[in-house]
Amino acid sequence: MADRKKKIHFGIDPKTHHLVIGTWRMRLPKSRLWRTVIGSVLIFFGFLGFLPVLGFWMIPLGLLVLSHDSHLVRRQRRRFTVWWAARKADRSRSSEGGPKHESPTVPARRTK
Repeated sequence: MADRKKKIHFGIDPKTHHLVIGTWRMRLPKSRLWRTVIGSVLIFFGFLGFLPVLGFWMIPLGLLVLSHDSHLVRRQRRRFTVWWAARKADRSRSSEGGPKHESPTVPARRTK
């Protein structure tokens, strides 16, 4: 179990249904309706981020909460995660002085 916690740095833990960002963990409600409401409210108030207490940080957090139930948001989050990992790998490779490789791309959607 300790290995598992070390591997998860960003996203939703599928076993415990906790929102995980680095070392910070928050339990999500079991109800799909409440998760949708919380994610939508975070996004809405995130657009009001220019006001004092609110912030634009609420938009990605709301999208992360919505990605637990929405396949469209989940797909975009996964694509972003793959892109981010490839970007980090390229940066670490270039800082080591090794040959720089093309970053993997997400295959294009097939049209019918």
